[in-house]
Amino acid sequence: MLVAAAVCPCPPLLVPEVASGAAPELDTARAACADAVAVLAAARPDLLLVVGPADEEGRGAHHVGARGSFRGFGVDVDVRLGDGPEQDRPLPPSLAVAAWLLERTRWAAAPLEGLGVGERLDVEQCAEVGRDLAGRAERVALLVMGDGSACRTLKAPGYLDARAEDFDRLVARALDAADVDAMSALDPSLAYELKAAGRAPWQVLAGAAQGAGLAGQLLYDDAPYGVGYFVAAWS
Repeated sequence: MLVAAAVCPCPPLLVPEVASGAAPELDTARAACADAVAVLAAARPDLLLVVGPADEEGRGAHHVGARGSFRGFGVDVDVRLGDGPEQDRPLPPSLAVAAWLLERTRWAAAPLEGLGVGERLDVEQCAEVGRDLAGRAERVALLVMGDGSACRTLKAPGYLDARAEDFDRLVARALDAADVDAMSALDPSLAYELKAAGRAPWQVLAGAAQGAGLAGQLLYDDAPYGVGYFVAAWS
């Protein structure tokens, strides 16, 4: 059963070495992520499952000990998803950011595993995955990685789209209220057009949280660089 969840953005810029001179711009987001992970630890889960967007190569399960790297972003920073035998299959960037967050907060509260989900996963498939994850242990926690629309400004990765702000507002409200119905109702086609990589992971969370009776709190909501970033804790 799902007992807690944390939602965090997944830009590699969260890693200070990647952001370099711009690192202070996301200090507030990093602090909020640490607070959200602390809520997971306080829930005393039997298992932590980390969920994030991934392309074809990164989809599927990533076991404890899996490695991720930010060398592709020009920095000598490697991470591991917990302590375990080294895995050949590398973490997708979203789960590498999650691994960095967990290392930064010295996660030791429970065993953990990762799951990369494709952005084209439909709503019912997401819900099914979520229900399966929630049944993995008596007390399950989720760390859900994903960004909102990438179309909030003219300089955003997806340029400016007038629909982006309303979409992100819906996401923020759903996260703050732990509203699984509102999260499940997000339009996958619109999310794809707005380059909102978090849609599928958030709907996996909605499936996992169905009937769990969790309360939500939005800890961070901003759009630096024209991309919607959210941090929330459900418990």
